[in-house]
Amino acid sequence: MLRHSRILHHFFGTYFQRSHYSMELKEVVKRLNNFAPTSLAESWDNVGLLVEPHTKRTVGVLMLTNDLTEEVMDEAEQRSVNCILSYHPPVFRPLKRVTSKAWKERIVARCLEKGIAIYSPHTSYDALKGGVNDWLIQAFEATSVVPLQQSSQPSQHSHQVTIESTKDGNGAELLDYLRQRLDKSCSFYMRNADSSLVILCNESFLPTIVSLLSGRNDHTEFVITKLEQVPLDGHGMGRKCNLSSPVTLKEAVDKIKSHLGLPYVRLALAHGATSDSLIRSVAVCAGSGSSVLRGTRVDLWLTGEMSHHEILDATHQGISVVLTDHSNTERGYLKVLQPRLAELFDQKVQIIVSEKDRDPLQVV
Repeated sequence: MLRHSRILHHFFGTYFQRSHYSMELKEVVKRLNNFAPTSLAESWDNVGLLVEPHTKRTVGVLMLTNDLTEEVMDEAEQRSVNCILSYHPPVFRPLKRVTSKAWKERIVARCLEKGIAIYSPHTSYDALKGGVNDWLIQAFEATSVVPLQQSSQPSQHSHQVTIESTKDGNGAELLDYLRQRLDKSCSFYMRNADSSLVILCNESFLPTIVSLLSGRNDHTEFVITKLEQVPLDGHGMGRKCNLSSPVTLKEAVDKIKSHLGLPYVRLALAHGATSDSLIRSVAVCAGSGSSVLRGTRVDLWLTGEMSHHEILDATHQGISVVLTDHSNTERGYLKVLQPRLAELFDQKVQIIVSEKDRDPLQVV
């Protein structure tokens, strides 16, 4: 009787998932992009929808993983997944071919064959307010948490050209003159009762604008201003904080192990420090954090990996370093992300977390 009950539960559970949970892939991608705009990602990164099946697809089950390995791919097929959100992009460098010889190519081929989409957020989740680095720094009771590298609002234009005409009523004529000769990506508007014209443009258009204005004989004057990017509050790479109350270095390490669910981490003591040294400030960066952490003056750095010489530089600056291995600073965030995405998709997409995803390094 128990066996039949399990069979019925599996059948109706699968039927329920396929019939009730569904959303068009394009809508899933749209909501993911709105949740964490790809503009937050680093310029070198490869984020967003990476693999899109040719046949129109709906998403009933979306699986979260830190790395899309072949073991995770096996799991995705077994669990009838329609879309994989892989934190690390499985397609990073351009593929010259898709064959069965290389493991990443095999994964792409299998996804296309099975109709499984791949989406990767990577550094857009690192920079996101409430993202990976905010989760990582929650190992501590922190105050005044701020990004190490501030993200800015992407702007369509880099420069503003303000044009003043000494000839009354010349603004409309000047506007028409420039619009006919400049690219449509430039924006124009009048101010000061038809006597002042403003052009918003990118730097590449400045020589053309200067040439056009210099060639006129109506004594037109203009000022060029470089536009500053608007910082996005709370968004950016890495995090640093002051602790609400000091803890010993040993206590800080215990907090890290507890938060990340790790039995071991690696510790580099600051020059002259001991396990009883007090920690008052911390900086974190998920993954490989040396470029983001560099120059940050705190008592403790927490990241996944750093080079030998970067660790020596930090310890001689009075900074202790904790390394956890790369993906161990990231993977735990998926459990936090799971309910947030379920809400993002109005409970219409089942969000599951891979059970096969793990850091490739083990302590033996």
